[in-house]
Amino acid sequence: MTRIAAVHGVLAPHRHAQHEITDMVARVCLPDGADRRVLDRLHHSSRVRSRHMTLPLDAYEKLDGFGAANDAFITGATELGATAVRGALHAAGLRPEDVDLLIFTSVTGIATPSIDARLAGRLGLRPDVKRLPLFGLGCAGGAAGLARAHDYLLGHPDQVAVLLSVELCSLTFQRDDSSMANLIATALFGDGAAAVVACGPDRSTGEREPAGPTVVDTRSRLYPDTGHVMGWNITSSGFQVVLDPSVPDVVRRHLAADVTGFLAGHGLKPKDVSAWVCHPGGPKVLEAVTEALGLSGEALGLSGEALGVTWRHLADVGNLSSSSVLHVLRDTLAGDPPAPGTPGLLLAMGPGFCCELVLLRW
Repeated sequence: MTRIAAVHGVLAPHRHAQHEITDMVARVCLPDGADRRVLDRLHHSSRVRSRHMTLPLDAYEKLDGFGAANDAFITGATELGATAVRGALHAAGLRPEDVDLLIFTSVTGIATPSIDARLAGRLGLRPDVKRLPLFGLGCAGGAAGLARAHDYLLGHPDQVAVLLSVELCSLTFQRDDSSMANLIATALFGDGAAAVVACGPDRSTGEREPAGPTVVDTRSRLYPDTGHVMGWNITSSGFQVVLDPSVPDVVRRHLAADVTGFLAGHGLKPKDVSAWVCHPGGPKVLEAVTEALGLSGEALGLSGEALGVTWRHLADVGNLSSSSVLHVLRDTLAGDPPAPGTPGLLLAMGPGFCCELVLLRW
């Protein structure tokens, strides 16, 4: 089975309290003299306390169009991506030349050559490194990228794959857009990156024993007639967010059957899962996940919340799109680790509307 050798998360350089970001959004997104009570309510109810941003707050008012925002994405993604990959390789006890496959996922900017190509020489990767840039998976990209790395290592069990996610969500905030979807996005999303080093079962990392779990199995699911609930409208001003209010209802309607069926294929039930590594979509989505899967502490016989690590991540840094679930995985590894041999489930949802599940074993 694929072994997760290391996970390294990094955050954008400018950290701000939620109320500071709310004030910036009021200046940039609302008409002059507009009543900001709805904005204040949305930002307060997001349960986000602080976030990291790629640019200083006053720079967002000066971004002139999609080109300028995308140029900032390329610069920021290259810097954060390099830091994330170097940190993950160091933690795994591996060198850049050990990497056989680099997967890059993002949904907040575009680049050709892709960010992974720009990083190859900078990081010292081999000229024959395989690259797989992924775009459009949104918040599901971290889970899907890990699943695709596992697929690759099943066929190349002596190799090393690195997954890199970089999401600079603040660069997609739309100026002069007071729509509910844009205001919700400005309440939730932040900027960060994460890298995962995964090794095939025949690949040794030398003297340093990987501390992470193994990947047992994966499952992808597209839900019919839900493509309209989440995504981007591509406009002259960039990526305009699509967030339909029905997203929590879609989760309630579909998630339980997929998760219980996936676990049942391995002789497991939700109560057997020792660690839930869940993407922090937002308070309403997390409440829907908890309800659909019966993850309350009372239902599982736990003293705390099954999604406690996810809720803390949301409060501390917001939703980092595809990077978030990898940060939650890192925090799970860094905390009180699950007992050896117990199962964990990593899950994230995104545009499509889709779900990605990764069964882990500690």
